[in-house]
Amino acid sequence: MMGLHRQTGMAVLALIVFRIYWGLAGPPTARFARFVKGPGAILRYLKTLRRPYRPSFGHNPVGALSVVAMLAALSVQVGSGLFAVDVDGIESGPLSHLVSFDTGRQIAEIHDASFNMLIALIVLHVVAVLFYWVALRANLIGPMVSGRRTIGDDDDIPVVQPAPWLRVGVGVVITGAVVYFIQN
Repeated sequence: MMGLHRQTGMAVLALIVFRIYWGLAGPPTARFARFVKGPGAILRYLKTLRRPYRPSFGHNPVGALSVVAMLAALSVQVGSGLFAVDVDGIESGPLSHLVSFDTGRQIAEIHDASFNMLIALIVLHVVAVLFYWVALRANLIGPMVSGRRTIGDDDDIPVVQPAPWLRVGVGVVITGAVVYFIQN
């Protein structure tokens, strides 16, 4: 199953590279600079969590924490997998030749531990989505998948143009190049 494991890791690497690119060059609601906020904004947002829930335009400050935490955990997971070496040295990450056997083994331990952190973050994410759905009667799943949210008539929501297809294409090319060069 290591072949599938490697392919899955490369697919996740591609998603990470594209998301980081999209966080810099995508539409305003996808850009890190727009939705990543400091502790003050997070605390102010948490004080507003009650019904009727008023959705924010794009990621809310707590959702931004989730995005950053998930990207960080996935980056550690994939990054460590690139250099990891198994006990007998037969199955190794595509960049493991750049580190010693002992270093590769230490990185493999990080790879194992980071998987547990990733599972914990996924569970926390699901619990948060369920909280919004049950306690606040807010469906976050639809907007997460579609990127669109139904807003009431009285909301003053800015109009955002989607990113041009050229930017999407540039992101796909960058992503493909990174994955190709790491794999080969």
